[in-house]
Amino acid sequence: MSSSLILVIILALIFEFINGMRDASNIVATMISSRAFSPRSALGMTAVAEFLGPFLFGVTVAKTIGSDIVDSHMLTIEVLIACLCGAIIWNLITWFFGIPSSSSHALIGGLIGAVMVSAGWDAVKLGGLNKVLIALFTSPVIGFLIGFIALRLIYFLAQKSSPNINNFFRRGQFITAVSLAFSHGTNDAQKTMGMITLGLIVAGVQESFDVPFWVILASAATMALGTSLGGWRLIRTLGGKFYKIRPVHSFSTQLTSAFVILGASAVGLPVSTTQVVSSAIIGVGASERFGKVRWSVADDILTAWVLTIPASGLFGAGIYWLIVNFT
Repeated sequence: MSSSLILVIILALIFEFINGMRDASNIVATMISSRAFSPRSALGMTAVAEFLGPFLFGVTVAKTIGSDIVDSHMLTIEVLIACLCGAIIWNLITWFFGIPSSSSHALIGGLIGAVMVSAGWDAVKLGGLNKVLIALFTSPVIGFLIGFIALRLIYFLAQKSSPNINNFFRRGQFITAVSLAFSHGTNDAQKTMGMITLGLIVAGVQESFDVPFWVILASAATMALGTSLGGWRLIRTLGGKFYKIRPVHSFSTQLTSAFVILGASAVGLPVSTTQVVSSAIIGVGASERFGKVRWSVADDILTAWVLTIPASGLFGAGIYWLIVNFT
């Protein structure tokens, strides 16, 4: 392997580590806020499930990221370096300020920005890009709607239950939280697998898009390590700033998010765990009472979502320009 390809692999794993650390908050925030699990137990359980996810659910999302968005024959290693640097920088900025933006959006934005400067639109596969963008932007709406319906349905089914039903929702989060962690591992870890495998193709190490086992292992392990460290700023945002989360809200949110993310993974669509979980939290809260949700927090998060693709795209384009002109 060349030094440039090794740099791509290192940057991809750094991106995955940050992604795991940031998105840990999406998985554990509601179960911690509802007091179903201690922070240490929640993060440990989530890390193990996320590590196993990519091995259990295949690599269809990785193939979408690595082969359906851009033409690998028109790419260079420098483009991939710029893409990953742009995504990492934006992720660090939003992590520092505690804004749960989308790592998926950041990666797509960084890739498109760098590709546009290096090869232009001819290198972009518009059919694949449109499919990815539709998935990224419709999944939060689906998460909101399913979360809204899920809580109404749960309240209907439990209307004659005693207050002890809260114990069921608290204990039941073991299943829903593990399912959500599996879904996150299988969807988000595959984005890094796709970038590393794309780098192997661009560097001429392999000819076809087949994800090596060591890439799956490295991506899954790096995500699990990032998750185990957690993202405490974002846990506070998702876990407490929307509204006071009780066990039934946490159970409904996790069930909704796992359903949406696993469904997308099954058909090879990359989605944002941050967006899906955040919108599910809002949908569940709004289902109980629209005034329950602090919509100003939702507005701040929506602004970050809108800015992520253009911002990371500018970072990716700018870094590629610097690499080409000053190295």
